[in-house]
Amino acid sequence: MRFLVFLEHNGGALEKGALGVLSKAAALGEAHGVVLGDGATALASGAGAYGASKVYASDAPELASPLPQPRVDALATLVEETGADAVLFGASVLASDVASGLAARLGAGLNWDLTDLSVDGDELVGTRPALGDTVVVDVGWTDGPRLALVRAGAFDPVESGGNADVESFEPTFSDFSTLATLVEQTQEESSGPSIEDADIIVAGGRGLGTPEGFTMLEELAAALGGAVGATRAVVDAGWYPYSTQVGQTGKSVAPKLYIACGISGAIQHKVGMQGSGTIVAINKDPNAPIFDFCDIGVVGDLHQIVPKLTELVRARG
Repeated sequence: MRFLVFLEHNGGALEKGALGVLSKAAALGEAHGVVLGDGATALASGAGAYGASKVYASDAPELASPLPQPRVDALATLVEETGADAVLFGASVLASDVASGLAARLGAGLNWDLTDLSVDGDELVGTRPALGDTVVVDVGWTDGPRLALVRAGAFDPVESGGNADVESFEPTFSDFSTLATLVEQTQEESSGPSIEDADIIVAGGRGLGTPEGFTMLEELAAALGGAVGATRAVVDAGWYPYSTQVGQTGKSVAPKLYIACGISGAIQHKVGMQGSGTIVAINKDPNAPIFDFCDIGVVGDLHQIVPKLTELVRARG
């Protein structure tokens, strides 16, 4: 099966989530990458290390801004030229826009929020949670090309040590695709890794009591070299930025270690973090739902436990 994988890039590097999807595609069949925008050609060869046998790159000026519609045109051009069986995306705001736009353009089926992919004969099979992540179902496509949007953190990038042939191409752009102009792009300053990239996340909920409670979580996260996450309740209350929200209406994460502080463990939050390697819960309520699915549970006052844990981590560092 021939795959095209949309390789999003930012800050001069290919995104980790997209490289994870590329590695999975390479394990299932013939994987080709697609890099679009400023610096695409220079970045394209790096995808070979993660399983791409060929990478299509375009530095066309229409792709300079991170807008979805020109990328839909570029991918539609490639699908037509290559006859790819499937186009895969790692979940992000931009990738979601591009995937949905491409599905509409091609009249193709799009399955989203996938946590796994497999090949059964000539068919691609996706796996995704359903009914609030209470069940897991297999999904398929009635026709090609098959479009798939993979949940963030579902696949880790795997270096295979290979090399990729880089092929530049010139997309054909529709008149309406270049009418939008990006006026400004800003990025929130951060002193540590984002929750999507962090191997360790320290997350807080209503049990912190006050917004100031996040200070001790930031100290623990800094000591561990991780990032700080939050539940929807505290984000809605203005305690912490929306960019840190983990859950069904926030971001899905899969760090190696997830420390949940003062989080009850509602299904909406569980959806976003249950893929974590090890889940540690700290909560004074012994009946909190999070204790039903965490790996290590600590019943106690987080205001005493977290600072002590930070001291111990610093002492070992």
